[in-house]
Amino acid sequence: MPAYNEAGHIQGILSKVCRVVLPYEMTMEIVVVNDGSKDQTAAKVQEFIDSHPDKVITLVSHEVNQGKGAGIRTALQYCTGDYIVIQDGDEELDPNDFVMMLRKMIEENLDVLYGSRFLHAEKRSSTWTFLLGNKILAITANLLYGLNITDEATCYKMFRSSLLKSITLESNGFEFCPEVTAKVARKGYKIQEVPIHYYPRSIEQGKKIRARDGWAAIKTLIKYRF
Repeated sequence: MPAYNEAGHIQGILSKVCRVVLPYEMTMEIVVVNDGSKDQTAAKVQEFIDSHPDKVITLVSHEVNQGKGAGIRTALQYCTGDYIVIQDGDEELDPNDFVMMLRKMIEENLDVLYGSRFLHAEKRSSTWTFLLGNKILAITANLLYGLNITDEATCYKMFRSSLLKSITLESNGFEFCPEVTAKVARKGYKIQEVPIHYYPRSIEQGKKIRARDGWAAIKTLIKYRF
């Protein structure tokens, strides 16, 4: 869970994650990377950890902000489980979707599974620029790598740990998403998707991704293809 200036949301999303009951009596560990936040994100996480001693939660902090990709690469050093899923530090997605994703991963013996915000019947309104940008990203990924996905930029990317840790990741920012998609596809894995719930927030509410990140994502997809 990479987090940057999420003091207003971090305890809420941690509570939601901790309430998830995983299938097959699986246990959960949470690794939070406070990515150089200038607010009380780290203090809020530590407060949550102190009040939930029964939960396995690790807090790691970067001295300065480095980006989502850097946060994920740091977190991977502390992950010990068999499966890994990325969770942002906000509350745009519903962690209960982990249950359905894990069931599919295990029952179909998958190595990678994406949660698509655009496959769910309960679609939430978002800006036309967001919808168009994500459509372009998905089409680009599909054309370059022979995939058939609808949501390349989704946060909910679930991997078998051995697969994710076998990939040399380089990106520091939001380019993590297209980089990992490209490198998984180049290893020959076909990425499957399932619908997930999505509750978008605005820039005013703390959303950090911008149009420039979309262009960087396209450049990243092209870079690792050629």
